[in-house]
Amino acid sequence: MSAQTTFSDWDTSAPLTELTEAERDAYVAVERGDYGVREFARETERSPGTVGNLLRRARAKMGGSE
Repeated sequence: MSAQTTFSDWDTSAPLTELTEAERDAYVAVERGDYGVREFARETERSPGTVGNLLRRARAKMGGSE
């Protein structure tokens, strides 16, 4: 059995706490997890465009490119 990943296990060079809950969920699931945009959209009952917008804002806040 593997250990559960906790919030503190992530790289905190740019704090995830600056993101909204929705941005953080999308960022962690897609950028750092095993989901694709469309798969995450289906799982959360959002449109792929909405997930894309959440990711764009999260990336910008995390210091990445838009």
